[in-house]
Amino acid sequence: MHHRNDRDVTNSIQTTDAAAVAAEIIRLYHGLFPHASARPFERAFTDLAHAYDGGDLSYWPCDTEYHDIQHVLDVTLAMCRLMHGYQHSPTNGSRRNGSEPLRPELFVAGALAALFHDFGYLRKRSDRRHQFGAEYTIGHVSRGAAFLRRYMRELGYDEHLARLAATLLHFTGYERKAETIRIAGLERRLGQMMGTADIIAQMADRCYLEKCRDRLYPEFVLGNLGAPRGRSLPVFASSAELVAKTPGFYEGATRRLEGQLGRTYEYAARHFGGPNLYLDGMRKNVSYVADSPAPALRRRPPYTLLPEVQPYPRDLFGLAH
Repeated sequence: MHHRNDRDVTNSIQTTDAAAVAAEIIRLYHGLFPHASARPFERAFTDLAHAYDGGDLSYWPCDTEYHDIQHVLDVTLAMCRLMHGYQHSPTNGSRRNGSEPLRPELFVAGALAALFHDFGYLRKRSDRRHQFGAEYTIGHVSRGAAFLRRYMRELGYDEHLARLAATLLHFTGYERKAETIRIAGLERRLGQMMGTADIIAQMADRCYLEKCRDRLYPEFVLGNLGAPRGRSLPVFASSAELVAKTPGFYEGATRRLEGQLGRTYEYAARHFGGPNLYLDGMRKNVSYVADSPAPALRRRPPYTLLPEVQPYPRDLFGLAH
């Protein structure tokens, strides 16, 4: 069967459709916790989709082409699959060997952390300083964490769980090193899954290379233009150079997955009951670049931004060079 560009690694879930991803996550959640309420997911997915489309009057619609709603839905799906695999692992999902199973509220915290992990790219309508969401790249995790902490309280969760959900976001960003984040035990394992989901979902995306060339490169340029003094993102001479350096980025990501993030990617294989489809997808993308100095990239990623939204200024690359 032809693998569609708007589908996940199984080619079965439409990752541009919040309702489709929500339905799959609720299915997994009820499989683990049959009597738990799905209302937090129903509200959160609705609120997120509403905000990304500009329906929340506090925020402008999403204008980051790479870090769009497909990305956050894909990462959320990966996170929930990791948690599902963890729960079904004989050494991690039970109290045997001193380990601890997930509780429903921890699954919710992990899922909502993934769902809102890039919310900090959305610009407030009151913001007169920034013109584009990508200008927030370096500090977007702290912005998203502050939002999520408030949002969890709105959903009725206590301060500890709200703070935990916000803290999990920092396993995905540039602001804090994972080893300095002060949580332990199962909560830390959730953080490692969060960082892992962010890596494996995007790098296994069927259109990852095209998205790096056409979407991530402009975000890096804007991110550096808007960076606080003394801080910067990786600098590339061109979008082609960014793609060419994918194998090196993959090696660094692999070291992080194995070390800082505690090999939690293994829970995906437990979820799938066989091959790890995320690792397989990552390797395919990287080998395609490694095998060709100038790979032909012809796939057309889904476009999720509103037609009237401009993701970066037309003279951006004149400014960059």
